[in-house]
Amino acid sequence: MSFFPAKDPALGDAASSDAIEQLIVPRSVDLGGLQVRRVLPSARQRMVGPFIFFDHMGPAVFRPGQGVDVRPHPHIGLSTVTYLFDGEIVHRDSLGSALPIRPGAVNLMTAGRGIVHSERTAADRRDGGEPLHGLQLWVALPATNEEMAPAFAHTAAADIPELRENGLSLRVIAGSMHGLTSPVRTLWETIFVEAHLTAGTTFPIGKEHEERALYIESGEIEIVGERHEPGRLLVLKPGARIDVRAVCDAHLILVGGAPMDGPRHIWWNFVSSRKDRIDAAKADWKAGRFDLVPGDSTEFIPLPES
Repeated sequence: MSFFPAKDPALGDAASSDAIEQLIVPRSVDLGGLQVRRVLPSARQRMVGPFIFFDHMGPAVFRPGQGVDVRPHPHIGLSTVTYLFDGEIVHRDSLGSALPIRPGAVNLMTAGRGIVHSERTAADRRDGGEPLHGLQLWVALPATNEEMAPAFAHTAAADIPELRENGLSLRVIAGSMHGLTSPVRTLWETIFVEAHLTAGTTFPIGKEHEERALYIESGEIEIVGERHEPGRLLVLKPGARIDVRAVCDAHLILVGGAPMDGPRHIWWNFVSSRKDRIDAAKADWKAGRFDLVPGDSTEFIPLPES
């Protein structure tokens, strides 16, 4: 899902502490009652591990007749990761995949050399009062996998490993942490974790992953004596264990992994290590050379003018 062009950077502020390398303040846009915060890419931080795009959508409650309507659009060179806290989105793609995603489940769509998908609210959930709250992230593919065949994988909420102890609730959505390993398969060293902390609880973050960033979805936290409010991405310094203490009940997202194997270019919904590959994808979409989405082929998002 891309609600506005991926090349628009979020705003960022420098941060200086023993634990935090950058503090990113997302750009926020209201799209007809749905607030979307663009966390990555930012002017100061293009990527964290393989994560090149991070959108926080909602929370929102749709009015009667309204919902998500992201028309068919293309991707190359990345995997999209959709994770909901509330609500439902129906995913369809040019491989023929068609299913709703609900809270706690994971949709991993790997574009590779090219895929088209749409995301919508089902017709029977448009009577009013339909909620939506969640994340959409993109991870760059290793250079050797950028032209792989497209693929789609859905992991049910019940299959995501969880840990609950001493005021900490942890879900490992991708990668491994605190003895838990996600079944979600990634092509690069990746960590993606959701954590709920009750007030006073400490969340230890180890140094296993070189690049790490912590997004504060709600609540207030303290790191090395400094307090941080919601709606901030804290890019953590590598090489050190960090203890995060919840000042009040808090909901956090941890993302990161190994540094990517070189820089990536990003334009609209296209990601690649090669600028000429993005130019080719632009030409292919404009000429109608991408595959159609079965069951949702009458509309599409045109190639942006700039």
